[in-house]
Amino acid sequence: MKIIVPMAGRGSRLRPHSLTVPKPLIPVAGKPIVHRLVADIAAVLNEDIDEIAFILGDPAFFGEDVVESLQDLAKSLGAKPSIYRQLDPKGTGHAIMCAEPSLSGPAVIAYADTLIRANFDLDKEADSVIWTKKVDNPEAYGVVNLNDNDEIIELVEKPETFVSDQAVIGIYYFKDVAVLKNELQYVLDHNIINGGEYQINDGIKRMMASGKVFKTGTVSEWMDCGNKEVTVETNLRMLGFLHEANEPLVSENITKENATIIEPCFIAEGVQLKNSTIGPYVSIGKGTIIEDSSVKNSIIQTHTVVKNATLDNAMIGNHAHFNGNFTDVSIGDYSQLK
Repeated sequence: MKIIVPMAGRGSRLRPHSLTVPKPLIPVAGKPIVHRLVADIAAVLNEDIDEIAFILGDPAFFGEDVVESLQDLAKSLGAKPSIYRQLDPKGTGHAIMCAEPSLSGPAVIAYADTLIRANFDLDKEADSVIWTKKVDNPEAYGVVNLNDNDEIIELVEKPETFVSDQAVIGIYYFKDVAVLKNELQYVLDHNIINGGEYQINDGIKRMMASGKVFKTGTVSEWMDCGNKEVTVETNLRMLGFLHEANEPLVSENITKENATIIEPCFIAEGVQLKNSTIGPYVSIGKGTIIEDSSVKNSIIQTHTVVKNATLDNAMIGNHAHFNGNFTDVSIGDYSQLK
């Protein structure tokens, strides 16, 4: 089994945090988004992963540190890492085709801007499985249309009339991903463009038209990391899941002086807390200092200094300095507010 992760986008909706760090590598609950996503998919598949292919963008932004991080991730799961580049952002279908040498055999394709919680048996007899989540407002999503045999017969984008409540979340299984490759090659060769780009859905629709069987795999939780607001909410939900699973979240190597931690929180090694109340639902990266502050429902990254603050629904980057009485903030790396 292979896992293929297109992640070449710049994550503009998560700026300023994605100006210096690619969005999939921004930590949520103490671990980069793409690391959590790949590990969760591997757990659902419950079988050996032979290769993990990552499709990155411009090397000037997705540099060697990013490559090394992703290579280490693949190796930690016993898989061969493969790195590809999408230098021209021409859409989801084009991104997949940038990994053409890896497009053979059974594979999961997963876009790296979402996190999941799932526990279902993957139907490997189907030609493809599209992972979905039941939603209350399907008109806001792309959804699947099912026949009486619970097979997917159509993908419908933001339906004006009810089709189904199963929203497509951007994770797909293919019994032989070479079939998708062939259909996407047709899309490229015949310049089939939607929304100004080459889309994975056009390859999938061609597979459906040829009689391939598509089923659904429904996840219990689907968490977005598209912008600051939903990323902070995802951090909250993920901390709750990890706390329920009794995973250790607070490093033993922290300094506390007249400080209170209200769980669940993730607190990395080297953090210093003084005259402060932290939590619930706070993630703090290594080497950060927080003094004379109250922080809840927030993400604070590494080597940052926070003083005299009351923070709620905040997101602060790496190597930042914040000293003030603002509450709901979004501050990128190396910023200073004093």
